[in-house]
Amino acid sequence: MEPSIEVRALRKRYRSTVAVDGLSFTVRPGEVTGFVGPNGAGKSTTMRLILGLDSPDAGEALVNGQPYRSLRTPLTQVGALLDASALHPGRQARDHLLWLAYSNGIPKRRVDEVLDEVGLASTAHRRAGGFSLGMQQRLGIAAALLGDPPVLMFDEPVNGLDPDGIVWIRGLMRSLAAQGRAILVSSHLMGELEDTADHLVAIGRGRVIADTSVAKLLAAASKDRVEVATAQRAEATTVLANAGATVTVAGPETVVVEGVGGDRVAALLTEAGVAFSELRRHRATLEEAYMDLTRGALEFVPEIERSAR
Repeated sequence: MEPSIEVRALRKRYRSTVAVDGLSFTVRPGEVTGFVGPNGAGKSTTMRLILGLDSPDAGEALVNGQPYRSLRTPLTQVGALLDASALHPGRQARDHLLWLAYSNGIPKRRVDEVLDEVGLASTAHRRAGGFSLGMQQRLGIAAALLGDPPVLMFDEPVNGLDPDGIVWIRGLMRSLAAQGRAILVSSHLMGELEDTADHLVAIGRGRVIADTSVAKLLAAASKDRVEVATAQRAEATTVLANAGATVTVAGPETVVVEGVGGDRVAALLTEAGVAFSELRRHRATLEEAYMDLTRGALEFVPEIERSAR
């Protein structure tokens, strides 16, 4: 069976609060799947349910076709980073990993391999209580990689990392996916996911808002908008608005135009004597696409579904 995470009609209630409400999606091999949504959307609850840390009220979550709790040596099936600070402060980094390796039948040599891979080889005998947040993150990632699992889950993996560390984790996730592994990464940093994720699952109030490729999501969010570079921003805005376009400021000398095609924009500005140096199709950022999703989910979902078909 190919590596995967399958979430099927998952539901979880805490007292009067429905945290996850009929959630279904699949994390496929060879892809980094971004998992996003506003605070309280149900992301953390979903990840806990996948890892058997909570029990669902209905539905199921499967890792490589099985519930997590039925896995004999789970670290060889799925590695996860949920809370990097959940460490015994008095335990050395290497000892922490040795204990995990022993509990899952993983050879000792693997401990030193992953410490080296995450850049902690020189601090292997330091106590975890003295680690910075970034070092804790790296140790948590080492633990996730320990069993060389085909499925990996990361919750806010760049938290506490310096710029070099962010570049490193981005490359790591891409390389793991290229090896055919299934990667689920939850993050609120859309810029990081834009550079890393192949697929995006967005949820709100415990339900799926969008389940689509990042490329299709960005194309849908970009619509037919045009960027105009001009030193006469005010004049350009007036001319285009009078022609029925929606114009928004994107920079000191850049406006984004919606509702009027590129050829028409060029003709209108030329006719009005408004100089412009560049006119190009606008490419939405993942941040823009995400804001569209969370502001207008009901209007956006059919558009995404049509793109997916």
